[in-house]
Amino acid sequence: MKVKIDIDTRIFVRFWLVLIGFGLAALLIFQARTALFIIGAAIFLALALNPSVNWIARIIPGGKKRRGLSTAIAYVIVVVLLSAFVFLAVPPMIQQTNKVVATIPQWVDTASRQYEGVNNFIQHYHLQGQVDSAVQSLKDSAAKIGSGLGSNLLTGIGSLLSFVTAGILTLVIAFFILIEGQTWLRWIWSLYGDKSKMQYHRGVVRRLYSVVTGYVTGQLLVSALDGFSAGVAVFVLSLFSNVPASLAIPTAVIAFLFSLIPLFGATIGAIIVGLVLAFNSLTAAIIYIIFVIIYQQLESNFIVPKIQSKRLDLSALMVLLAVTIGIYLFGIVGGIISIPIAGCVKVLTEEYINYLKTKNTDSGEIEKASVTAEVIVDEKA
Repeated sequence: MKVKIDIDTRIFVRFWLVLIGFGLAALLIFQARTALFIIGAAIFLALALNPSVNWIARIIPGGKKRRGLSTAIAYVIVVVLLSAFVFLAVPPMIQQTNKVVATIPQWVDTASRQYEGVNNFIQHYHLQGQVDSAVQSLKDSAAKIGSGLGSNLLTGIGSLLSFVTAGILTLVIAFFILIEGQTWLRWIWSLYGDKSKMQYHRGVVRRLYSVVTGYVTGQLLVSALDGFSAGVAVFVLSLFSNVPASLAIPTAVIAFLFSLIPLFGATIGAIIVGLVLAFNSLTAAIIYIIFVIIYQQLESNFIVPKIQSKRLDLSALMVLLAVTIGIYLFGIVGGIISIPIAGCVKVLTEEYINYLKTKNTDSGEIEKASVTAEVIVDEKA
């Protein structure tokens, strides 16, 4: 049995035009993904800096009328902190990296001499040649890594320049968002004809803003405490061990940056610092790991609940899913911004559900009122 379906030519053309339009839009978004990521990062940075800019505007004379001056002061503080990181943290990190690379062959020789049982097994099964080749290969690889640091640095200059350019562009866009953002918001609110709808949407925007700024401010404070405690711990260890005191600042920076990543960032940072300390003093590394475990327990049970008073009310599964998606889409930066984005999605979902409930309630009341009116009319008749 054949079924003939008649399709109007106009509907057919519209269907394919819509499909092609969606495809072109997806292609344009994919081509502009870097620019969109920079704009998104600038918006997020502006939201994170806005409380600081508002605070500066309140304490300087005429600050509320001089938004640009308040923003410039906040940016000077950010640039000073970044410069301090570059000049104080990067050289010791490079020095320790070279030391680790140079120590690997010595560790291999020491390990091969100490484990006599393994040596007897190797000699019994005539595996000494293969083991010597593997050990020599490992030493050669370590030597190549050490000698190739300069060439690798030169080949990475292009990527570094691209990263720096994107960072500068992000800072500039965020600067103008901080200056002109309030003007744009006033213009958007002025377009509303219905004041009640405008007030409702302003309330939603305020909720989104409070979610982002509350989380970012709290997380920055928690990460700052992590970095400070880690730096102090390494400095104390340097007083009675072979750990150089210059490692305190890089340790604080590493602990601060990795603790910004939710769930497992602080653990990764502690492992990195522990490995670096192990090449200087194994005892100091063990003490540091024990200190981090104790501190993380105190942080999870006392510090975070105290600082993060405005919680997002996200379950552990939702946080894990958000962080996983963010990291796989945008790397470490995605992992950092994933939780506030998930909190914003939660707020929008709650508002939409409340809107549907209100709409259904209003329609039900209207229907009930119409039925009541019909009954009254019938009784009068």
